Amino acid sequence: MTITKLFTAIFMAAVLANTASAETIRIAIGHQSMCTDTYTAGIVVKELGLLEKHLPKSGKYADADYEISWSDYSSGGPITNQMMANKLNFGVMGDYPLIVNGAKFQETQSLRTKYIAGTGYNLKGSGNAIVVPVDSDIHTIDQLAGKEVSVPVGSAAWGMLLKAMQDEGIPAKDYALKNQSPAVGAANIASGRIDAHADFCPWSELMEFRGTGRKIYDGRETGIPYLHGVVVREDFLNQYPEVAVAFIKAVHEAGQWIKADPVKAVDMMENWTGVEKEVLYIYFSQGGHLTLDPTIKPKWVEALKADHGVLTKEMNMPPLDFEEWVTEDYLKDAYTDLGIDYDAEKNTIVDPGVANAQLPVEIWHSSKGIISYASIADFLKAIKEFRETGAKLNATYVYDKETGLKLFGKTAFFVKSSDGFRAFLRKPDADNYAVKNKGLVMQLEEAIEDFAS
Repeated sequence: MTITKLFTAIFMAAVLANTASAETIRIAIGHQSMCTDTYTAGIVVKELGLLEKHLPKSGKYADADYEISWSDYSSGGPITNQMMANKLNFGVMGDYPLIVNGAKFQETQSLRTKYIAGTGYNLKGSGNAIVVPVDSDIHTIDQLAGKEVSVPVGSAAWGMLLKAMQDEGIPAKDYALKNQSPAVGAANIASGRIDAHADFCPWSELMEFRGTGRKIYDGRETGIPYLHGVVVREDFLNQYPEVAVAFIKAVHEAGQWIKADPVKAVDMMENWTGVEKEVLYIYFSQGGHLTLDPTIKPKWVEALKADHGVLTKEMNMPPLDFEEWVTEDYLKDAYTDLGIDYDAEKNTIVDPGVANAQLPVEIWHSSKGIISYASIADFLKAIKEFRETGAKLNATYVYDKETGLKLFGKTAFFVKSSDGFRAFLRKPDADNYAVKNKGLVMQLEEAIEDFAS
């Protein structure tokens, strides 16, 4: 053998040995591109390549190759099924699906998941809602007795619906529950083929924006915070803990990216998801429904325990050991690496009723962008003047006086009294305020006419 051939053989042997020692780490993630509360652990991380940015590349991972796959689902239930089949490592889902996920895994002899991080929350519980056709004469949940109500069974909205009916004293036998996906339920609301549809974010606002549906019940009425989070198979966590830490770093960066420029973010997310940017703005703008925060707060664990109690009343739900299931270890490691005070963020809770109390109402002008107004009176005047010029207005936004929840102006109920105008999500709330303050209830078009006259 010549020296050249010898060196070639040695080189090839080294390459083959290195290739043999390199490990391919497969990371399979289940997310929901049609559920806004999952975006910071789903579509944003995927499209911006944030997980790839933060994956470990030193130590035992120095020679690792990563194979990342993203699977998109219409709700959380199918993600749990795929995780149990070991086809997904990570799952991003809402509160009730999280509970089902943890309980189903603990029901087995050996399989487990861990709840490792949140994505976002609404302290008051807004996000889920019950919607009726826009011209329906149903305005309150008690009117659903004897009606057909659809919901994606197994979703966060399903849990909210069960809780709402329990609170109202309407047993399951007194209404017809239909299992319908978000898209099917929304289509049936638009065509009037169902009396009501319960769904998670952003479907109720999507129906409102498109002019097909109207909210009669908001999730905040359950009195339980609305949240989403990340669960991971324990066997994957034990083998690749640093990958879980990297995932949480990506979640945090996704939230910061949205906060830095919400208008740009919703424009890009519209392209990725097909959800109109005006709808996404209700969630991700200042004063929006979502507070983006990966930390796991004691209040969230209590909320999840309450959710588990709701499911236990309605079905044969397995027990869930929260002490075993919930872990903050990976969050704390991620925050330490990022140089962020985890405890400070964990101890901060945003109450929209307080945080949004002094925020201006807004008009989204097609060419001028977002324009803010200090009062509803100024807002109504501006709408009238813009219309007179033929300007196109993409959307208008006001805040519910009861909760601080951001609303589309066109779906709100306004009360004019001696104190000026106030906006409300629900007609019963507007009616009560009008009685107490000798006011007049009207909708947006009536308010504009009244102001103009």
